Order: sequence, then C-alpha cells, then structure tokens
Amino acid sequence: MAPDEPQMSAGMTGIRLDATSLKVLAHPLRSRLLSRLRVGGPATATDLATALGTNSGATSYHLRKLESVGLVTDTGDGEGKRRLWRAATESHQFEPSDFVGDEDSETALNWLVRDYTRHFSEQFERWLDVEATWPTEWRDAVGMNDSFIVATAAQVEELKVELDELIARYRRVGQGNPNARRLAVYTATYPLDLDRVPRGTEQQS
Repeated sequence: MAPDEPQMSAGMTGIRLDATSLKVLAHPLRSRLLSRLRVGGPATATDLATALGTNSGATSYHLRKLESVGLVTDTGDGEGKRRLWRAATESHQFEPSDFVGDEDSETALNWLVRDYTRHFSEQFERWLDVEATWPTEWRDAVGMNDSFIVATAAQVEELKVELDELIARYRRVGQGNPNARRLAVYTATYPLDLDRVPRGTEQQS
C-alpha cells in the first residue's frame, strides 16, 4: 500500500509514506477520502461529504490535511470557493521497518493496516450482496482464494516483487474494451505458525 519518494510502476504514480504522512492518513475520514478520490476521480468537498455521510466543513478540513502531505491536490478547476480535489498519486507504499522505534508511527501504521482490512471486508461484502446479478463468467473470474507456501523473509520479498510485476502487466490490459470493468486486486501474506517466531537476520550474524 503507500511523501517524498515517488514509486513508479508501469505508468502508476506512487508515494512512500513517511512518519508525517502516515500519521495524517491514519484517520477514519481521511483514509476514506483518499480512497474515494482514487476510485471515483475528482470531487468537491460537498460531493465527498454526501458520499461519505459527513459534513462539508469537516471534509474540507481533512482534505487540506491530506494536501499538506502530498496525498491530495486541488485540480484548479473548481468554481469560486468550491475547490475540486483529486488524489495526488494512484497508490502509496510503506515498510514497517521505516517506523521501528517511533511509537506514534507504529501505532498509526497498526491502525491504518487494520482499517484497510476492515475496508476490504466491507467492499468485498458489497460485491457478495450483488454477485447473483452479474453474468456467470464474471462470477467465475473474480472472487478470492488462498494458498500456502514455505519461504524465508527474503523469498517472500521476491514473491511480492513478482506479484507486483504481474499485476502491472494487467494494469490497463482492458483499456478501451466495452466489456472490461475496473477491479480491485488485494494480496496479503501472513505467518501461520504465530508461536514460532524466527530469529531476525541481525541476530544470526
């Protein structure tokens, strides 16, 4: 998932969160505002407030907070005081190792990842609510599955790189095809043997 170091991949613009931008983003409304702008495109504070069930004053305030760390920007196309906002990047990234020893940042990161987990659950359940109305080929094509692997931390990093490259190949593959639709692709890895904590590489040297 993830401001001063852009991460580019197959035309995608990204940003790597630092401690400041992480703490700004780790907020229930700000997280949703950024997601909404990335998925739905440019919108005014009033439009966003209506969509997210809040008020435009609070929305404007939190948009400015996101703007202060480079996550959203004013398009300049608004009318009068009605600013038109857009996401400044298509994605953001972070690494837990960037925040080791910074208790506030680690707390913010823990909240943000859990929030993304909740958001995924909400969005996927929305799909399940309407799945029966979609054509069978789409129901067969999308969905979720799980697999198990045995690997070292370094090998998992290699896996992540390969998965990113594969997804990048399909990023715009359906562009211009009237039968194509936008889809969200989530990947998650986590250890199964939680009681078997491995020694870190720094402990092995």
